Amino acid sequence: MSFQTYFLILLGMGAATYLPRLLPLFFLSQRKLPQWMIDWLELIPVAILAALLAPALVVDSDNAIDLLRPELWVAIPTFLFALRTKSLGGTVLVGMGLFWLVGLL
Repeated sequence: MSFQTYFLILLGMGAATYLPRLLPLFFLSQRKLPQWMIDWLELIPVAILAALLAPALVVDSDNAIDLLRPELWVAIPTFLFALRTKSLGGTVLVGMGLFWLVGLL
């Protein structure tokens, strides 16, 4: 491929990444959103995180639900710690420590 082709691909990927973020900011920044929409939008990151984590916590390699997975049992106290302290660094350390302890068993 030529330099021009690589450059066009790079520009296209940048536009595909940047435009979905820019357009809502551009069109919605000057408007007052209703409170119900703001409340709803605040739930999106939690929903995405739950959708990403749930399969890793409860589904085994055979695509069967397994509630005895160590990942799930480590995630529960780690989640409770995160709710109580609101500390990202502490949550990471608690989760890693618990996972290490479960791995020793």
